[in-house]
This record gives sequence, structure tokens and C-alpha cells, in this order.
Amino acid sequence: MLGPELVVALGLAIALTAAVADRIRVAPPVLLLVIGALLAFVPTFARVELPADAVLLLFLPALLYWESLTTSLREIRKNLRGIVLMGTLLVVVTAGVVATLLHLLGMPWGPAWVLGAAVAPTDATAVGVLTKMLPRRNVTVLRAESLVNDGTTLVVYGIAVAVTVGTQELTFWNVSGMLVLSYVGGVAAGLLAAWLGSLVLRRVDTVVLENMVTLLVPFAAFLGAEAIGASGVLAVVAAGIVVSQVAPKLDRAETRQQVRAFWSFLTYLLNGALFVLVGIEAMVAARQLEARELWTGVGLVLAVSVVLVLVRFAFEGALGGTVWLVTRRFGGEPREGRRDRLVSGFAGFRGAVSLAMAVAVPRTLESGGAFPDRDLIVFVTAGVVVVTIVGQALVLPAVLRRAALPEDESVGEERRYAERTAVEEALDALPRLARKAGADRAAVERVRKDLEAHLDVIQAREEDDDDHPALQRHDTTVALELALVRHKAATLLRLRDADEIDDLVLRQVRAGYDAEEARLEGSTPP
Repeated sequence: MLGPELVVALGLAIALTAAVADRIRVAPPVLLLVIGALLAFVPTFARVELPADAVLLLFLPALLYWESLTTSLREIRKNLRGIVLMGTLLVVVTAGVVATLLHLLGMPWGPAWVLGAAVAPTDATAVGVLTKMLPRRNVTVLRAESLVNDGTTLVVYGIAVAVTVGTQELTFWNVSGMLVLSYVGGVAAGLLAAWLGSLVLRRVDTVVLENMVTLLVPFAAFLGAEAIGASGVLAVVAAGIVVSQVAPKLDRAETRQQVRAFWSFLTYLLNGALFVLVGIEAMVAARQLEARELWTGVGLVLAVSVVLVLVRFAFEGALGGTVWLVTRRFGGEPREGRRDRLVSGFAGFRGAVSLAMAVAVPRTLESGGAFPDRDLIVFVTAGVVVVTIVGQALVLPAVLRRAALPEDESVGEERRYAERTAVEEALDALPRLARKAGADRAAVERVRKDLEAHLDVIQAREEDDDDHPALQRHDTTVALELALVRHKAATLLRLRDADEIDDLVLRQVRAGYDAEEARLEGSTPP
């Protein structure tokens, strides 16, 4: 039962983690799981039970939608072959190997496949947080793989759960039909939701409605796909990718600012809350296990974690060898080398999606009996998430030094190119736009000088000359303008405190100053 006490506890746990995780050098997801495990000892939280459907509906659409919106479609197209193979075939192979291992160790096939499916996918959010030191291309490939494999693994997971519960029969045609429906129906539902959202965006002219549309699209895509038995995850991913290409042409600057702020904060809260909730569930599940089962669970966590790394390396090795043979025979250059595969092999973090699937396992069968080994599934999944995040995050820096991947400066170069081109074309268009706007000569010359000064700054950055006079003037001007904006904001507060202006006036004028301050703070790229 989710109550006010749990909401407050989740908020405090997320705030505490944000404050101390970096200082004590602990990965935030691990600290959140630990806090959740400690909360399970509080009697109020020891009875928390998360509804299976609510976990998948509340957490996954939002988390995956934001990852889809912020990934690079161009990099996905460039590396589509590897992404598709890693996001589909590797997931099935991983789930099968883990299920076989668990069955050999005594777990029935049904729960073994459920647990295998739960730990099979890498997590897009964990990848984005824990691989910031990687070049952009590597991070994009890992995130895209995570988005694709979520859809694949949820199909495998759904089949395993349905067969174990007793609502589905395991036949070739049944499974094939579910796979086809899941992929085709999921993508179709996502495209339909994105298309409908785009139609609405073209017709609304208020920021609130535009933001409401962006909020409804992922949940509409998810529910629409689930209603026809397709993959809600693939629907969300497809909708997110389409919206990321279409929305910038339809919505306004204010809408985009609010969308970025809202979704960044929402997904941060949801991701943190999910880790805490699973920490609670994992500890509750552990307390339901007998001592022998608990030690068995610890052994399974270690065994499954090792198998996940080995299967990933073996698959990438086989895939790399196949690509090398094909390119050698037919010509061309393989996109991914041995050093990329080395890094990718250690970057298979598990995270929120695995935890959501584990907690979403139903508690009862169709016959009314308890779902076999459910507590063990939750405990092992949470343990595997911790081990992969902690172990691989500790190993990854050494692997990166060993791989010695070339530094990726393409983002900075493309940003400077984009800014320079935009300013140059703005200068060319200035006379025409000035006539259209009815601006006088003095205003045109003032704007021209600002654009030319901006262009000088961009060219100085391209030359990487920190001592260039244009850069020094720019930094000095920005510092002065920031000081003036903050001084004006302080004046507003003094007037409000002296009861010379109303709070409403303060908020209205301060909003413009806040936007100006944010623009100035972002005018110098990191």
C-alpha cells in the first residue's frame, strides 16, 4: 500500500542519495537499493506490496520515453546492424543461458525463464549515468541497444510468466504469433500515438496543452500496444524516436524548456523511487527465505552475474568474427573494433527495467497457488543489479585505460559548426528580416555588431585560442551581464519585502530575469 509515509521516505532517500553519493564514492543506484533495504526494517514499510501492472505502467513508459527522446537517431542508423542483433538475439540467448543454468541448479523451468528474462536486458538509464566517460558513439550504441532489448526481453518475460501462471500454452505457433504481434503491433502503436500527438501539437497554441500532449504520448502508446497484446515498451520507444524528430518543428521555445526540465526531473524521481522500492521488496523477499534459500540466492546472484558477462563477451566475439569475415569477403570496414567490444562487454549494466520486471511477477497462479520462487526471483534480480553496477563500474575505468579509445570531439566540433552556420546565415538574412520587422538603421547595426562579435567568439573557439581577445571580451561581458541580472533580481526582492510591489509582479518580472540568467550561464559551452 503506497501512503504518504512512503512518498516522504522515497523523497528523502532520493535527496540523501543526491547529496552524499559522490562524496562517499558509491553508485547512486546501489545507495538507493541499500536505503530501500534499510527501510524494509521499519514496520510501516515492511508490508509494502507493489501491484504488478502498476509497476510496469508507472515506471517504464516515462523512463524509456525520455531515453528515446534524448538518443541520437543518426548514430542508431549508423550502427543499426549491431544494435538490432544485440537488442534481440543477445537478449534471447542470455535469457536462455541463464534459465538453463538456474534449471540445472534446481529451479523449475518457468521461474528460471522469468528470472533469465528479468536479468537479460541492459538498462538505458544505468548506461547513461555510469558511462559518461565513454565516447558519444559507444554510449549511443549502448543506450540504443538497451531501448531495443527492453522490448525483446519483455516479450520473453511475458511468455514465461503466462506459461508459468497457466494462462498460455507453450507451442511454436503460439510463441511465434506473440513475437510477431509484439514487435509489429508495438511499433505500429508507437507510430500511431506519435502521429496523433503531432496532429494535436499542430493545433494547440498554449504551453500547458503542448506539455500535456508530450506527457500523454508515451502512456497512450504503452496502453494502446498492451490493449492488443503487443509490446508497450517498443511502442514507447518508437513514439519517442518519432517525437524527437517531429516535435522540435512544431512546439515553441517555452514548451521545449518546460519539457526538458519536467522530463529530466520526472525520470530522475521515478528511477530513484524504483530503486528504493525494489530495495524494500528485495529485503522483504529475503526475510521470507529460509537461511538455506538465502545462501542459495547469494550464490545465484554471483553465478548469474558472471554468466551475464561471459555470454555478452562470447556473443560480441562471435558477432565481431562474423562481421570481420563478411567484410573481408565483400569489402568494407567493420564499424566496431576489438577495443569497442572490450568496453561494451564490461558495460552491460542492469537496472530499472530488470527491477520492474522482477517486482511485477504475479504472486499467485491461475490455480490460486503461490508463484514458485517469486521471492527468490526478486532477491536475485536486485542482487544482480547491484553486482553489475558496482563490479562493472569499478572495472570499467581500467578497461577504458586498456582500450585507449580515441577521444570523441565530434560533439564540440558539430556544435561550433552549427553555431557558426546559424550566425552566418542570420547575418545574411539580417537586411531582409530588418525590413520585414520595420527596424531602423541603428537597431540593425547594433544587432549586426552583436552577431559579428558572436561569430568572432565561435571562430576563436574553433582555433582553441583561450587568449583570443574575442573570447576574453565575451567572458568579461557575460560576467558583467550576469552580475547585472542578479542585481536586478535582488532589487525586485527588496521591493517585494518593502511591500512596494506584489508577489505576482515579482514572479512575472523575475521570470524574464531567470530566462536571461539561464541563457547567460549557458552561453559558454563546458
